[in-house]
This record gives sequence, C-alpha cells and structure tokens, in this order.
Amino acid sequence: MSARWILALTSWLAAAQGPGPLEQTARTASVMVDGDVCLRIETARSKSFATMKDPRDPWRNADNYDVDDEAFIRTKKTLMRLAKLCDSACDVNLWMPLASDPGRIQVVIRNVHEMSQFWPWGALNQEMPPEMKAVLTNGQRMTVRKKPGMISVLAPVYDSLGDIVGLVEVVSQTKPDPRENVK
Repeated sequence: MSARWILALTSWLAAAQGPGPLEQTARTASVMVDGDVCLRIETARSKSFATMKDPRDPWRNADNYDVDDEAFIRTKKTLMRLAKLCDSACDVNLWMPLASDPGRIQVVIRNVHEMSQFWPWGALNQEMPPEMKAVLTNGQRMTVRKKPGMISVLAPVYDSLGDIVGLVEVVSQTKPDPRENVK
C-alpha cells in the first residue's frame, strides 16, 4: 500500500462526520493503526523486564525496554501522520496493556510534543486508569478532560481478528502553549 494512498484514505476518513478534529483523528486511528503490528513492537526480552522490581535499580525495567525496529517505526510513522490531521499541535500516543499484568498499561509510543494526560514522567508502566480500562473493555471512544488545559480522545486499536489489543490517546491542549513541555 503506497504512502499516498494511505494519506488519501486517512484524509477521507478524517472528513467523516464527528464533533471535532481530535474525535475524527481518534476514529481514523482505530481504522489505520494495525494492532497485529503493535503486538510485535515490544520484544519478548523487554516484556520479561516490564514488571521486575529492583530496589537497587528503580529504572531497571525502563532501561531494558527494547523494540522490534520495523514494527516500532511503521507504527510511529502512522501515529505521526495521524497527528497531522489535527488543527493544532497534538500527539497520538499508543498504549498497550501488559500481558503479564492486565491491570497495568504502558505507553509504547509517545510522540513529538510529549503530551499526555496519563503518562507520569519516567514510568514505563502504571496502574491502568479507569478511562483506559473502559475503552479496552467496551471499544467505545472516550473524551477525557482530566488535567486542566488538556483534552484527550481515547480510541481502541484492533488486531485482524477484531480483538482490542491497545488504544491510542489523541491529545492536545485546549489553549496551545508550545513551550509547555520544554520549560
């Protein structure tokens, strides 16, 4: 599938009716992000370190995070293209539940502005927020205004069997501040 064709399809899908650019981008992401590829992003070795705790090295799991380059780059490019559908600066981040601990979730790919209402700085994984659990359970997109000045739309990511394997967070600031994350 050529990049031009994907971009044309993405633009056409984004033009579908919806309440706003974040919602439209999230809807498009549910169609365009390949859950089968997302499942291949994190390596088995990395997954084995995901929940390890070491009192002498609190960053052990994050320091041992590694990815399958092809799957990671392919998905990252798709997320970056999706972010261009927004009218203002936005990020499209990929979140996936931990197979070894379904009550936890990790941000697999963050994007250029490093915006997120959910990611605590430095954490590889965290307890799953109720909003994410709801999206992973019912497959419905959800708009979240948890942090003042930010808005996110969470949308499910599906594999080829139609199972929900993760979610995207399409996030922007309600009053854009380009220096917010570089202070």
